[in-house]
Amino acid sequence: MPFSRQLLWSLAKYTLANKIRGRRRFPFVLMLEPTLRCNLACAGCGRIRELQACSDHSLTLAECLAAVDETGAPIISVTGGEPLLHPDIVPLIQQILARKRGVTLCTNGLLLKGALDNFSPSPYLSFVVHLDGLAQTHDGYAGREGVFATAIEAITAAKRRGFRVMVNTTLYKTTEVAEVVQLLELLAQIPVDGIMIAPAFGFQAVEADLFLTRAEAIARFGPIADLQGRVPFADTPLYLDFLTGERQLACLPWSTPTRNPRGWRQPCYLLADAYLPTFQALMEETDWDAYGTGNDPRCANCMVHSGHDAAAMNAALRSFPDLWRLIKWALS
Repeated sequence: MPFSRQLLWSLAKYTLANKIRGRRRFPFVLMLEPTLRCNLACAGCGRIRELQACSDHSLTLAECLAAVDETGAPIISVTGGEPLLHPDIVPLIQQILARKRGVTLCTNGLLLKGALDNFSPSPYLSFVVHLDGLAQTHDGYAGREGVFATAIEAITAAKRRGFRVMVNTTLYKTTEVAEVVQLLELLAQIPVDGIMIAPAFGFQAVEADLFLTRAEAIARFGPIADLQGRVPFADTPLYLDFLTGERQLACLPWSTPTRNPRGWRQPCYLLADAYLPTFQALMEETDWDAYGTGNDPRCANCMVHSGHDAAAMNAALRSFPDLWRLIKWALS
């Protein structure tokens, strides 16, 4: 199963409690970027280009934990930048885990193997390694030879030591679907605990020809979604339906607030119209209805996890067949 029973139970309790209280908007995942520094310059990454002027800025340990407590989100996605470059990454992860929050530590894998001694396996902790293809393709996107091999070595080492490991794969216009299928089958043999997959978001600071339109993305995801049951997708079956065009999901940008050294990113992980000083200001001062497909042209081709995972969960809560399908997936 892609997520531990403890984490699934925490998420279920949190969601139910908020629904009972009648809260319309509440975060599912806090996207926490403790540092904007990175040891790669990947072709599709908007962060290193958009925030280049402040790439040496970092959040303090206290600022990170304040964000965790302020949102109350049950899952903290520690990303960046490369979070393993942050000097306080170990105490940060330890203190989030002490709060019984789920942690997904996102990394390119270059530093992971050497960092394993600093962590202990936990049902609340998963390492998420980014792989966008097999060796030649992934190394090309990463801009450095050997990145794929190093990442696979780190994944294998982490699994041997009892850690939960997932992989995040992004599809670009140049992506060959057959190669992605090979990659996912390779990862299933290791085996990793879960695989997340999505089309890349068209960052304005990155070459536009790299990104898929919505129609192009839908055309490519059919053969990938057909791997359900053969590879351990961490994406819900409802989200995979969305990727293949079988279901519509309206983005919920408030579900994944982002905190980084510049502040609280408005409105979402992918767009930055402003940075606000507090989480409360983000939730109360953002015109959420102004964003999403049909409302903001920048959202027209967006099909990434951010905002759509929560929409899939909301859809399941309104339909017993969808809910039952979600439960079976979660416990598989």
